[in-house]
Amino acid sequence: MTQARASIFALLLSFLMVRSSDGQVDKIVIPAGTPEDKDLNLIASEPDAQKKVAMYQDFLQKYASNPVAVTYADWQLSQSYQAAGDLQKATEYGDKAVAGSPHNLDILESQVTLALQTKDNARAFKYAEQGGEAYDSIDKEPKPADLSDQDFAAQIASDKETNQSSYEFCEGSAFNAIAAESDAKTRMDYIDKFNGAFPNSKMQEQINSYTMLSLSELKDTHRLTAYAEKALAANPNNVPALLLLANAYVDSSEPGKAVPYAQRAVAASKADDPAADRSRKVSAGVAHKILGVAYAKQEKTAASIAELKSAIALLKGQDEQQYATAAYFLGWDYAKLHQLSESRAVLTEAAAIAGPVQQPAKDLLLKVNAARAAGK
Repeated sequence: MTQARASIFALLLSFLMVRSSDGQVDKIVIPAGTPEDKDLNLIASEPDAQKKVAMYQDFLQKYASNPVAVTYADWQLSQSYQAAGDLQKATEYGDKAVAGSPHNLDILESQVTLALQTKDNARAFKYAEQGGEAYDSIDKEPKPADLSDQDFAAQIASDKETNQSSYEFCEGSAFNAIAAESDAKTRMDYIDKFNGAFPNSKMQEQINSYTMLSLSELKDTHRLTAYAEKALAANPNNVPALLLLANAYVDSSEPGKAVPYAQRAVAASKADDPAADRSRKVSAGVAHKILGVAYAKQEKTAASIAELKSAIALLKGQDEQQYATAAYFLGWDYAKLHQLSESRAVLTEAAAIAGPVQQPAKDLLLKVNAARAAGK
């Protein structure tokens, strides 16, 4: 083959990397009967894994001017090294394959799998996000002039069906990366990208919960309130949204605003249902605790005590930190009413639980014990 013919042939193959130029789903196609196809068939028939790797390396050098063939070989080398347990080289060649075909869902799925195997959360999310964007772009494909509307719609539907499993794998992997991320700022960055890459995700309610958790940890009250209200507009019984709004308001200068949200969370949790699981009971317990704290801050001590007792009944043995907070405020309420023995009993329990409430509970317990001693 002359150099001119080789250049034309490489150009032809570059067009066979389907839709690579317009940012939409790629598929690598090596035409049957071409020298590349024949060499790849020889490599595929080689039973020895090490020899196969060497043959792919030779293939890369031989067809270095053909970007499609190079991308395919990089991908195959990545999978070969992965099978051999050399995850570093597998990642390197996988990265090259993605660079050559950035919207190829098959390659992206392979890279996500590899990132999960190496426990690289950031890389897993990056490639999963890229996969979501590639799939979402199918709906944005321009209609060819020579294709009828009906045939074009059928083509789009076929493309989406073909790539559906890869899309769902990327969606689930991106979600798992969010759930595994401990840093709130990084998690929120992932969430923003997830919403762009998976705009109609079936996991949206769970994503909303992680969004509100992240904004709460970042103390971004303005965004938290806006996001939670949006979530409640879609689902008025969204318990995480209700609790986060209630918690945000109870710590504000207007704790009374927490009351309606906490009451709705109690009702939505249905903790008195015989089928209620631990999650629902804890949610109801936290809601009662917030109500108790809100009433305590409003000097409604009797109402506060009733709510905190309900909280303690639901939280004891289920969530010790929330239980400790409820016990601390109950001890505070009893102390205000000079019911010192009752205050001492609950504060002693709160002071025994390691966490942010422990020291305040110990300090208040000292004051209560001093008051009891003085009373004697």
